[in-house]
Amino acid sequence: MSERVLITGGGGFIGRHLVRALSERGNHVHVLDNLNEQVHGLMASAQFLGPDVETIIGDIRDAGLVRRSLKNVDKVVHLAAEVGVGQSMYAVERYVSANDCGTAVLMEALTENPVDRIVVASSMSIYGEGLYRDADGKFVEDLPLPARRVSGNLGWDPVDRLGRPLIPLPTPEWKQPRLVSVYALTKYVQERLVMLMAAAYGMDAVALRLFNVYGSGQALSNPYTGVLAIFASRLLNGQRPVIFEDGQQRRDFVHVSDVVRAFLLALDHPAAPGNVYNVGSGEHRSISAVAELLAAAMGRSEIEPEITGQARAGDIRHCFADISKIRDELGFVPQASFTDGLIELARWVERQEAQDRVPKARMELESRGLVA
Repeated sequence: MSERVLITGGGGFIGRHLVRALSERGNHVHVLDNLNEQVHGLMASAQFLGPDVETIIGDIRDAGLVRRSLKNVDKVVHLAAEVGVGQSMYAVERYVSANDCGTAVLMEALTENPVDRIVVASSMSIYGEGLYRDADGKFVEDLPLPARRVSGNLGWDPVDRLGRPLIPLPTPEWKQPRLVSVYALTKYVQERLVMLMAAAYGMDAVALRLFNVYGSGQALSNPYTGVLAIFASRLLNGQRPVIFEDGQQRRDFVHVSDVVRAFLLALDHPAAPGNVYNVGSGEHRSISAVAELLAAAMGRSEIEPEITGQARAGDIRHCFADISKIRDELGFVPQASFTDGLIELARWVERQEAQDRVPKARMELESRGLVA
């Protein structure tokens, strides 16, 4: 008999891709999603997931609705969350309530109706700064608060306590967390709560720490979504992508198709339970280079990014994935090239409409002193 899988937040960017993949392989898919306008726009409805997907529209904090969603379910993918580092620094109650209280409601419901396995979407944001090596060859996991967060004139790249440059390295799962935003804090609580409660009640659990996910279907009008979607929205409207600091901060961009593969492995693989895995491409690029490559893919190379020279509260300098653990234990190998992924994204974006909400979001941050 085919497994029944509930996806919380299944109407979102990653969720819709995962719904399709699970349905195509014969799973019965259930979705619980509140269809938040910031993410989905005003026209979203249950029908957009397809007639064969059992969709319940409602809030992850509604205990009765969650219990109803879990009926006859074998496995759960927990994607439901408010997403956005910048917004989390002023919409504190909203993020803590949705992400952490929502996860608490889900896990409490699961104590009454356990499933075989739950996979939770965690985030690279929990690391804060990625792993570094100092001039003496030692790993540096917990950076001293750098002066660059106050003034870029003192240098954007981290240095050690003696002022020597630090070398950024791929960040492995054993690197200690450093929670520098409310969003990061809530994602870490989500991860730990799922792993703790599942173990206590005899359920398998897996946490996937997602790096910068991109691809068709991202929320182009959400100014707090993934950076590539934000850049694409600006370019589509003939506006310059806005980049904080000097644009040389480095990230790992992983295509949504590879992220879906990671979730399928986490749901099925016998070695996965009890583990936390990074999900990235294993490559890294500067933010300014990515903006330029996307502009070229969209045929808008003449639109150069705006480098603000400002720091934003909750941001970090360099963080990119060491994916050796998920590769060695689950056989995960990223298949999408960044070039092909950008072309696919650009072609999809050209068929969309997007409201440019970046100026308003930037004003919100500046009015609260969260940009310096």
